[in-house]
Amino acid sequence: MQNQLIQELKAVLPDGMHVPLALAQLYEWIIDKQLYKITENATYGFLYPEQAMQDSWTDSAREGGTNIEFVASGNVNLKYWFGKEIEEINRRLCVFGQTGSDGSECALWLTDSGQTKIVHLGSGSGSTLTCVLTEDAVDFLRLLAIGYDEICWPEEFAYPPNTLNDEFRVAPNTAFQEWVKSTFNVSIPQNALEIIKHPAKMDDDASEDEFFNWYRKFLD
Repeated sequence: MQNQLIQELKAVLPDGMHVPLALAQLYEWIIDKQLYKITENATYGFLYPEQAMQDSWTDSAREGGTNIEFVASGNVNLKYWFGKEIEEINRRLCVFGQTGSDGSECALWLTDSGQTKIVHLGSGSGSTLTCVLTEDAVDFLRLLAIGYDEICWPEEFAYPPNTLNDEFRVAPNTAFQEWVKSTFNVSIPQNALEIIKHPAKMDDDASEDEFFNWYRKFLD
């Protein structure tokens, strides 16, 4: 059986962009573990059983580690995020997941040099994080394995999960953590700043982050 998550992402990729190998491996793991749902419009992938996470959710805690939803949105909605439709934007970005309940997203970004990096598009109404998340897909999986509630809140990045909010605890997704460590022979960082170098926000005056500076080119 074809992997629906991979096929749907390939279908919306701009020319010259590819699905990073580690991301494809993640999608294979998601399908193998049956961590997905198929709707009329798209296939959605998760890192933890969706119903089990909901059932565990109380006012003070939940299971499941980082909450993220993988769905191949491509570039169809980028005109709303940028406030305009520009060919270069559509050729260089491909949204593949929702990182926050506020509507924040992650995307594949084709750099000027032809590399594919993973970037964050803050919703603006909640998170404003707008930067390169990771240089490659393996580090993206390591970032997800740290176990933040969501990966769209940069004020948490200097700390381990559950540090700033002692009223709500997110239990780690140990199955996902172990898969990442054993599959890629890597460690799980203690905090996000071990991976995210320049966590810029869309209203910052300046940043060393290359995606932030590329995005700023298209502002009026």
